[in-house]
Amino acid sequence: MTTADLGALYRDHFENLTRKTAECLEQEKLDTLVIDAGVPALQSRFDDQYWPHRATPAFAHWLPLSIPGCALVLRAGAKPKLIRPDETSYWEGPPPSDGDHFIDCFEVEDVASDQIGSQLVVNGRSAWIGDDSARGETWGFAHEAINPSGLVERLDAVRAKKSDYERWCIGEANRRGARGHRAVFEAFAKDDRSELELHLLFLGETSQDDQDTPYKNIVALGSHAAILHHIHYGRERSTGPQSLLVDAGALCFGYVADITRTEVKLGDSDPDATVFAELVARMNTLQQTICQRIEAGMSFEVLHDFTHENLAPILRDLGIAKASDDELVGNGITRVFLPHGLGHSLGVQVHDVGCRMKPPAERNPHLRNTADVEVGHVFTIEPGCYFIPALLDELRESPRGAALDWPTIDRLRRFGGVRIEDNIAVVDGGTINLTRDNWPTAD
Repeated sequence: MTTADLGALYRDHFENLTRKTAECLEQEKLDTLVIDAGVPALQSRFDDQYWPHRATPAFAHWLPLSIPGCALVLRAGAKPKLIRPDETSYWEGPPPSDGDHFIDCFEVEDVASDQIGSQLVVNGRSAWIGDDSARGETWGFAHEAINPSGLVERLDAVRAKKSDYERWCIGEANRRGARGHRAVFEAFAKDDRSELELHLLFLGETSQDDQDTPYKNIVALGSHAAILHHIHYGRERSTGPQSLLVDAGALCFGYVADITRTEVKLGDSDPDATVFAELVARMNTLQQTICQRIEAGMSFEVLHDFTHENLAPILRDLGIAKASDDELVGNGITRVFLPHGLGHSLGVQVHDVGCRMKPPAERNPHLRNTADVEVGHVFTIEPGCYFIPALLDELRESPRGAALDWPTIDRLRRFGGVRIEDNIAVVDGGTINLTRDNWPTAD
């Protein structure tokens, strides 16, 4: 995409966001909104080390700027103002920027950090949004004007529907992340690597530092894939038949990709590895089937329940379970193998806002998306099947455990589990798979 095309996409996003925010302010009877970009968080009160800065999501929704201490001032009928601290530090250099296609949309003012509050209009019709409410108080905002729940909910609802610009950014983040996945799995198939080596390879292929990734990469060999968020990488290389689960993404202008793939290296004459490879293939087919069923107007929770209904025959066909589909689903056995939700909203946050406005059904406590699917939504579809020791051991001791074939389960535990995850955009007339559509082709 050319710089001009990117700029045009952003201006459309900016104009739509300006209009929608003005509507939110009018509905809340407000004149002015100040969004704080935030400052780096202290890692420990006993030290002087700070975490790398990530802008407040509400700020990142407007512009991809990683300079700490900024404030965005939004007033009905006025050009948005970006206030930047003008100090420079000899301890650290400025953060790199992917581009400046957004900056002309703002009135920019550089002032000393301790003078930012004086540039703001603070009255009874003003509100402040940010991570640290003490900063809002320092700038003169009353307690009730800091992160007011009604306004935050309205702005979250705006963030739930992505513009063409946002969808392009998420797609480009997927392209970058997919390049890393391809390199990692090619290396895994070719020779033996440790989890740490594979993690570092992903960072190199995606040109990211560890702190730049949208979340801590999950790189899990073998039984570690049963740890849903395995982020403490092994240093040892293991040989023979082996599984690998990688859940890792990338960023583009603050927007995230969240991608997971699982593969297995068969080795020689290992029937259990062959069964697990079939499980991976069946879960991949199920994942694509779910993606193809997505339609505007349907409940996302229906898709989640559909996943469990179709996980049951997979468990039975592979000799993992012996009971009927109805028993496996109705008795909660499929939820032992798939304890997390099917997916979540995606945007400037990995678990973005606006699609969990109501609680899920009691049977789905971890579901992060309970919305009816709408054009503009971007979310993940990530079914999984895991051999999690704590959950399986509990099930084995209960009467429900008779529905499973425990010798088969015990042989498959060493492979950990499977997760397949794509990022899906809902558009007029259907959906776009932002992950598979941006996957690198073979050389």
